[in-house]
Amino acid sequence: MLSYARSLAGYLCLILALSCIGILVRNAPVVGQTPPLPGGFIVKSYDPITRPRLTASQIQSFVPSTRGKFTFPAPYNTEGIRLTIPSDCGGADCVRYVGYSYWRNINNHVGSNTMYIFLGLSAANGGPTLFSYDKGTDVVTKVGPLFDAGTNERLESGEGWYFSATQPTKLYLSPYANRWQLWRYDVITHANQVVFDVDNCAACGSTGTRSILQVHSSDDDSVHSFTVMDRAATVMLGCGVYKEPTRQFTFFPRVTTSYNECNLDKSGRWLLILDGSPGLDNFIHDLQTGLMAVILDPAGSLGHLDMGDSYAIGADGYNPLANATILIQFPVASVIRPVGPVVQYNPDWNTSVVQHISHQNRKSGVAPQQQYACGSNADSIPSRENEIICFRLDNSYDALVVAPVMTNMNASGGIDDYGKAPKGNLDVTGQYFIWTSNMGGNRLDAILVKVPAHLLVGGQTDTTPPAAPSNLRAM
Repeated sequence: MLSYARSLAGYLCLILALSCIGILVRNAPVVGQTPPLPGGFIVKSYDPITRPRLTASQIQSFVPSTRGKFTFPAPYNTEGIRLTIPSDCGGADCVRYVGYSYWRNINNHVGSNTMYIFLGLSAANGGPTLFSYDKGTDVVTKVGPLFDAGTNERLESGEGWYFSATQPTKLYLSPYANRWQLWRYDVITHANQVVFDVDNCAACGSTGTRSILQVHSSDDDSVHSFTVMDRAATVMLGCGVYKEPTRQFTFFPRVTTSYNECNLDKSGRWLLILDGSPGLDNFIHDLQTGLMAVILDPAGSLGHLDMGDSYAIGADGYNPLANATILIQFPVASVIRPVGPVVQYNPDWNTSVVQHISHQNRKSGVAPQQQYACGSNADSIPSRENEIICFRLDNSYDALVVAPVMTNMNASGGIDDYGKAPKGNLDVTGQYFIWTSNMGGNRLDAILVKVPAHLLVGGQTDTTPPAAPSNLRAM
């Protein structure tokens, strides 16, 4: 009997020990997995905004005068990174605003400790300039100008330039001096490849008379869309598409004089053209089948928008909900209202909280309802803060408040109201958002914030292995 009792006791001890080990294993951190990013909080997108605008002195109390990490104050508590400093400009206002919400200023840095960022500075201060950020140490390095002194590209602001979604060191640009070409430029080696020349597009018009702008690329770098402009008259003529593997051009002439732009989805199959009068209608082309759907402005055509994989999200100006953002999936199910569900709206019509939407973290094989986008805006209403907001693409209306924009529209920093507006963009992981802010002062600076997206959609997307510190020399 004693032997049996001892055996039973030993067995129970073994089971208990194994259970404890199991608990420890389940709670142990996964090798290579990054912990959740700090800060942020969830509200409903329609909740009234009661957080007052930060003053310049308050901002100076937590944003460092040097490059590097800081923490936004409560209730945000997120981590920010200051990228540019006054000495970059000799104390002047030389930092250009980031190009726009759908043009990536941040490279694909997944699997690397080093993130590359390009920013436009004035020509006297180097023009378009490369920065690097070490994700392990939070050290920011000013690598230097992307182009040699005396080149035409030094004069460019960098607006309309963007990193490849897949090739970490490749930047797409259409420089003004060669505005009929799209370049794929290596930010490290400075080697350049001409992707296409619109003079080879017979359908686009006479050789030597056309230029391109507002370029977009599919995430696999195989399809590119662009606005075609008359080089002399600077008149927008329509939208062109170039399929790089087959070297095939297609041209879609404008429908009215109200042509605005065109954009590609992640896959490169779907082209959305904003054209029409008196409003901007959506012409959605299936580049695989040749079929087209037209959504008229009153029916719910998108204004400020960004593209996912076989869908788009953007502003629906005729929606009865204030400043509503809707989701339209392709192929389009209906061209009469409602053409897609509302995924966020605001408490009133006074301002659009997420006017400039960025969804460069778009994923293939994941339903849009399980993804999120971010946006930003700035206005002159003194009673409330303008903020970086992220929101799920479903009908929960959950919004993640990430950080204050810190821009005062009445301060002198920034060229004009459009230049002062943040228009920030997400990186491909959705963990970093970049914008420019005047911080209530007399110059713009570039800011990065870490987005605690797990509060919206669960786990983090970037698992970065340890790497040796960058050997880039700070400037």
